[in-house]
Amino acid sequence: MRLSLTLDSHAYIMRRRRGWARTATGRTFRDKLLEASRRNESLLCVGLDPDPSLLKGTPVAAFLQAIIGATQDLVCAYKPNLAFFEALGISGMQTLLEAIRGVPAHVPVIADAKRGDIGNTARFYARTLFEVYDFDAATVNPYGGRDAVEPFLEFEDRGVLVWCRSSNPGAADLQDLVLADGRPLYEAVAERAREWNVRGNVGVVVGATWPQELERVRAICPEQTILIPGIGSQGGEMAAALAAALDSGGGGVIVSASRQVLYASSGDDFARAAGRAARELRDQINRERARLLARR
Repeated sequence: MRLSLTLDSHAYIMRRRRGWARTATGRTFRDKLLEASRRNESLLCVGLDPDPSLLKGTPVAAFLQAIIGATQDLVCAYKPNLAFFEALGISGMQTLLEAIRGVPAHVPVIADAKRGDIGNTARFYARTLFEVYDFDAATVNPYGGRDAVEPFLEFEDRGVLVWCRSSNPGAADLQDLVLADGRPLYEAVAERAREWNVRGNVGVVVGATWPQELERVRAICPEQTILIPGIGSQGGEMAAALAAALDSGGGGVIVSASRQVLYASSGDDFARAAGRAARELRDQINRERARLLARR
């Protein structure tokens, strides 16, 4: 009971701090994302994936608070991967809530959870992510089909980012399987994500390491947000990814980077180094975006 009360109090503090008032204003994850992107002139999302073995004794919450403080004017979103916090044990999610308390009210937080299960279980997953922890968006595994995703879709003001074509080398094992009609499976997933977008809250996740597949998904989902992991340390190339994924207005993407920002320095200057790395990435994205738009 004591843990539950502590978590509830943290969630309440976070909702008050962020002051989003979704029902009253009608604002959505997409609205919030666009506001942050415009204010910070950024398509960059910093992934919050703390590895204690790399922190040299710095507490996880303090480490991430410093990272957020150094990057908050350079990003369009933050994306904590819940696995890194769940691995900390029973206090892991409390650590996450403490870490993101300093995220500015206009910057959305995406829970990289990749949750997916049958409908009744999915309903509780959705409630956990969107009501208990108050995340603005979440990544969702669509393998269970429409009824497994629907509980997330019902939260009209929250983003649902469907895991479509992942950045890892083994993605082809299943995601490229050819269906009876000749399409690869990931294309069918993209088509479902488009069909599920009746409330305007569905996007997709496609790795930067697969630019041809990324281009195909953009063709299938011309107006939806694409979360793009895999830039940098995973081998994805910025120019190719943006050329494939930018929408007709020159946006529609969230470019995620984690390790190259978080661990830009292993010294006491880690926060300053993270700020420099984030600024360089943000500016690189903007230069490449401007170059691509000039060629259209």
